[in-house]
Amino acid sequence: MRVAIAGAGAVGRSIAGELLENGHEILLIDKAPTAISVERVPQAEWLLADACEITSLDEAALQRCNVVIAATGDDKVNLVVSLLAKTEYGVPRVVARVNNPKNEWLFNESWGVDVAVSTPRLMSALVEEAVSVGDLVRLLRFSHGDANLVELTLPEESALAGTRVGDVQWPQDTSLVTIIRGTRVLAPTGEDSLEAGDELLFVAAQAREEQLEDLLSVRRDETAR
Repeated sequence: MRVAIAGAGAVGRSIAGELLENGHEILLIDKAPTAISVERVPQAEWLLADACEITSLDEAALQRCNVVIAATGDDKVNLVVSLLAKTEYGVPRVVARVNNPKNEWLFNESWGVDVAVSTPRLMSALVEEAVSVGDLVRLLRFSHGDANLVELTLPEESALAGTRVGDVQWPQDTSLVTIIRGTRVLAPTGEDSLEAGDELLFVAAQAREEQLEDLLSVRRDETAR
């Protein structure tokens, strides 16, 4: 997979290193000569250019990229890069870094963004995830379809503990994608049973999050029916 990363600072280089280890073809773009540190990521291609300029993106052959990552420290630049990548070059997947949480509302499909990654939001979500059992935690927002990646740790008192995945009537527009059980990562099937303490990862429409939390968190009082 060919991936172009706009922004060759610490964040961009770190992403490039991870993706290179996984066998992907990486192009790092930055307009600052001081940011071009080929020796730090020697396996990547490097381009000294302004990623907000069409001529630069033509030179980068952005139309050949499967993914573009706008990873600069400037939200305005990241939005422009995302918009150009999607509208001018038809890049299938555009991921953008959000530096200022106040700008997060802009990072949507109108600006060509498929996935917006807000470091402050992600850090706070990870803190919440570490201390919250039974509370739904939003980890990542997908622009298309108004969907989010959310996590919930199944509490001891959940009515669904011991229930097979296939027997649960999940809310509409909700998909259980992963069960993390101790050190194991499970791709759930209908035959798998939910266990107290499971970390459950869902892709869910935002409008369904409250239903999902209610379903998983509360042990329903059968005698009250």
